[in-house]
Amino acid sequence: MSPRQANALTVLGLAGLLAAVSLSAPRWAGMLRQPLAAFEEEEAAREGPSPAPSESPAAEAARRISVRLYFEAPDREGLLPEERAVAFSPDLARQVRTVVAEIVKGPTSGLVATLPPETRVIEAFVTARGVAYVNLSAEAAAGLPGGSKAELLTVYSIVNSVVTNFPGVSRVQILVEDKVVPSLAGHVDLSRPLPADMTLVALPVATPSPAAP
Repeated sequence: MSPRQANALTVLGLAGLLAAVSLSAPRWAGMLRQPLAAFEEEEAAREGPSPAPSESPAAEAARRISVRLYFEAPDREGLLPEERAVAFSPDLARQVRTVVAEIVKGPTSGLVATLPPETRVIEAFVTARGVAYVNLSAEAAAGLPGGSKAELLTVYSIVNSVVTNFPGVSRVQILVEDKVVPSLAGHVDLSRPLPADMTLVALPVATPSPAAP
């Protein structure tokens, strides 16, 4: 190829490039003039709907759930449930702590309290195997009335309330001041996690049937 032919091909190539740029210029100019919001809407439409925003912390804090707390029956042996609305938390350990704190507050429906009101819930956590550890202050043991019955109902007021409200919990280990203790008052073994015992729930009072005429 002679130098003259090479120059002619170069000129033709440059002419073609200029023609392509001039044809696409209106499209690029339109995109540059397009508002940013409209361009983002166009991109979002191509990508599909965006996921719904998660619930805000304020809305989450305002949520409440209904739980069943067990207290001592006033007129017969055993525990009876009381329904109560408590603050919701997505953290299971925090939710367990809230439930035990509500037990400390005592019943509101005429039942009998099972924990001294001075008791503090120091901490609660739940293991991957479904064991909830509930750490109570020393008042939980020091303020208990004597007798095996009172201790039994106190322990299972906590255990039954936690296990029945949270499917992720199967057993409860009660600690006192960060330590595993043999018992609260010498009667119920607390050296190991305990499952719920629903046999301690009091049976309903039988009402006499009307006499036959």
